[in-house]
Amino acid sequence: MTSNNESKVKRKGTFKSAPLPEKVLAAEPPKGDELVKIAVAALEDVKAQDVLVIDVRDKQSITDYMIIATGTSNRQIGAMLDKVREAVKALGIKPLGEEGKGDSDWVLLDMDDVIVHMMTSNARQFYDLERLWKGAEQSRAADGKHHSPEVGHEHFTKLNKDQE
Repeated sequence: MTSNNESKVKRKGTFKSAPLPEKVLAAEPPKGDELVKIAVAALEDVKAQDVLVIDVRDKQSITDYMIIATGTSNRQIGAMLDKVREAVKALGIKPLGEEGKGDSDWVLLDMDDVIVHMMTSNARQFYDLERLWKGAEQSRAADGKHHSPEVGHEHFTKLNKDQE
């Protein structure tokens, strides 16, 4: 065993600390409308069906938007979850939580400003979330088109014409 004196290293001269790097401000991660566009594009990349965006900003305080999308199978729903998660993580967004992973008919991804519900058609009919948010502005992604995040809201069809 060595004594304390033997384990110490003697240094000659003085060392000057390197200056700390200036704080690099990262670009602000997308929120709200922009996050909706990114999630919708990711869902469409994996052929999600009947993608619906519901603006709930004036209806409650949990989130700003809800996206509801239908998958043809539990496997596709898992692919939808993976694709949306990858798309937002690539932009520095860490989802707050996921519910229903695995062999579930309903999977939820919570990204704070946007909550994405991915369901089988049977689960979507049974839970009927659209009816629960009937008073909120609802927009359906245009069929058959892929939408990049650069595309504006013109790619959505408003469903609540009486609220315009």
